[in-house]
Amino acid sequence: MQYFLSKAALDFFIAFGVVIGGAMLAGVGAVLVFLPPASEMLLAADKLKIWAIVAAVGGTIDPMRVIESNMLEGHLSPVVQQIFYIVCAFLGAHMGTELVRLICREGW
Repeated sequence: MQYFLSKAALDFFIAFGVVIGGAMLAGVGAVLVFLPPASEMLLAADKLKIWAIVAAVGGTIDPMRVIESNMLEGHLSPVVQQIFYIVCAFLGAHMGTELVRLICREGW
């Protein structure tokens, strides 16, 4: 149980970090090339959201294989675990995007 929760928390924070880090670096890059940093950060955060989920769960194929093989064999526990990991990664990526929106004052 501890491993399950640890992996879920790591997936959340990895996805969160990918979005925040990518958006912040996009803002720095925008300043260097004389573009508006807030709009570039928002654009980068939106684009990185799906890739943050993919990075957090370890790629697109392996989790889907786990879901498929266990679902066909009738083992629902690993299927629920993988779906929970994906949901945790989504929540992390979404919270990262919302934080970037808040920082850029779009959410106010």
